[in-house]
Amino acid sequence: MPTIKIDNKEYDLDTLSNECKAQLASIQFVDSELSRLQAKAAALQTARLAYSKALQAALPAIGGSDTIKL
Repeated sequence: MPTIKIDNKEYDLDTLSNECKAQLASIQFVDSELSRLQAKAAALQTARLAYSKALQAALPAIGGSDTIKL
C-alpha cells in the first residue's frame, strides 16, 4: 500500500478519491514543468552571458579602429 505524506500526515494512495489523485497528478506535472523551465532558464542565462561576452569582445575599443572583429 503506497502512501504519501502531505502536511506531515500520511495517506494511503489507494484510498484517496479520484479527485485527490487527479490533484496529485496535476501537482506532479506542474513540479516537473517548473523543474524543466528552471533548467531551460539556467541554460538561457548561460547563453546570454556568453553572447554578452562575445559582444564585448567584438566592440571596437573607444578611440580605436572603427572595424568590428568577429
